[in-house]
Amino acid sequence: MDAPADPHAAPAVSIVIPVLDEEAGLGELHRRLRAALAEIPHEIVYVDDGSTDGSPALVSGWAAAEPGVTLVKLSRNFGMEVAMSAGLDYARGDHVVLMHADLQDPPELVPEMLRAAEGGADVVYARRIGRDESWVKRMLATAFYGLMERLARVPYQGQAGDFRLMSRRVVDTLRQMPERRRFLRGMVAWVGFEQVPIEYRRAGRASGRGASYHALFRLAAEAFASFSDVPLALSAYAGLLSAAVAGTAAAVILFATLFGWLTASLAVWTLVAILFLGGVQLISVGILGRYLARVHEQTLRRPLYLVERVETSGAAGPAEPRPVDVPLDLRR
Repeated sequence: MDAPADPHAAPAVSIVIPVLDEEAGLGELHRRLRAALAEIPHEIVYVDDGSTDGSPALVSGWAAAEPGVTLVKLSRNFGMEVAMSAGLDYARGDHVVLMHADLQDPPELVPEMLRAAEGGADVVYARRIGRDESWVKRMLATAFYGLMERLARVPYQGQAGDFRLMSRRVVDTLRQMPERRRFLRGMVAWVGFEQVPIEYRRAGRASGRGASYHALFRLAAEAFASFSDVPLALSAYAGLLSAAVAGTAAAVILFATLFGWLTASLAVWTLVAILFLGGVQLISVGILGRYLARVHEQTLRRPLYLVERVETSGAAGPAEPRPVDVPLDLRR
């Protein structure tokens, strides 16, 4: 369980892990992380995102008994993307790894990521080449990444999730980005610099339950709204198409009526046209509403998250977030 010799020195790597009711599997994750990083100066930053089980107490015990452990307990559940962002604020390492707490991301891959970063990469992202998950989840994930490849305005990275290593300059750049509704893997891809993949097969969840399908669909919607304006274009195209269809139908009905071919009540056709146009308008308004909601949230300028307490190994008082210090020239 090696840690930096100087407790104030930056470790080689910080591991940031959002935690929400992961008590059952957290001990195994911690053990595997310590074993995988035994020869590497490191710290582990657990961000508790409003857990209702014993997860915070478990991490608090490690912070009191071991070097290189930090607990950042948020005031409530803010969501995984925000929890990971909070972890980036408190991570001190020259490199930072984002990973989930469910052991689907293998801790043993972190040293290989570090070796790739030593070759000059600013981001090393883990790309999934297989999943030990249900066929429904695999199908939905494949559809999501396929749509992102075609619609997003960021480089496509294949089926890569949050599990990735980032250099300090990438982390500090992310911390300066003001988005309130965040999709971190897209933000990392947007930053650029040299980004290389490492392929792995994603394991099934070790314990507990993962994000609900509702939460996953919501995250997908945020991803499209953050990195694509195609939904807005689609609403415009739908409006043009509906106007063309309605105009054509009106011309046909008028022509048929003049020649006596149409004897059915015109009210039926009118009702169909109104329902069709109303549906298209509601869809378009809904799409516009999602983008306006993002603008509204930005203008409120509320804090991204609130911290209840921070416990750090060897710290006498509450730890403070690492200050953002990004030079205008980001060259190494």
